[in-house]
Amino acid sequence: MIGIITGDIINSKKSSPKIWLSALKTILNRYGNQPKQWDIFRGDSFQLEVSPMQALEASILIKATIKQFKNTDVRIAIGIGEKTYNSEKITESNGSAFVNSGECFETLKKTTLAIKSPFETLDTPINIMLDLAQLTINHWTSASSILVKTALEHPELNQKQLANLLEQTQGNISQGLRRAGFDEVIKLIHYYSNKIETLC
Repeated sequence: MIGIITGDIINSKKSSPKIWLSALKTILNRYGNQPKQWDIFRGDSFQLEVSPMQALEASILIKATIKQFKNTDVRIAIGIGEKTYNSEKITESNGSAFVNSGECFETLKKTTLAIKSPFETLDTPINIMLDLAQLTINHWTSASSILVKTALEHPELNQKQLANLLEQTQGNISQGLRRAGFDEVIKLIHYYSNKIETLC
């Protein structure tokens, strides 16, 4: 089983790719190499292969990365399944994970983050939770997004260390994480990881 993340940048026409492209590439590079594990195509669309366990955290990290830039957001569809054809380019590989990701992406209308897997017992509750989470995530400011991104990239750091890294006070970090619903987002990621571990 693998996870395939398919995404595209919202409002990409209104912002220069110079602003978000290198930040996106840096995050995608955390999970593998271009073009086998990830690639960017049509200018503002991308695909990334991760383990099913990593899929939700990677998606939220990508969201935080893109939302740090004003007026930009990202639509993300997570597909879980098999890879039956392995190409040197991810966009030419195939299997149920790719089909699920593509079909999920086609259904993204009001929501900008959803999952499709072979397990309805996973998809139904997780997609409801993701809809609820987006009531907060959709309102992340640039500052909130940078804070969430940094906290996700450095899970070993406590609030004091995050404050030092971002040159802010610990009080600001604490308030910022609370406003961003960070604890709840982490609970969601852990719930998803535990659930997918039992299924895969």
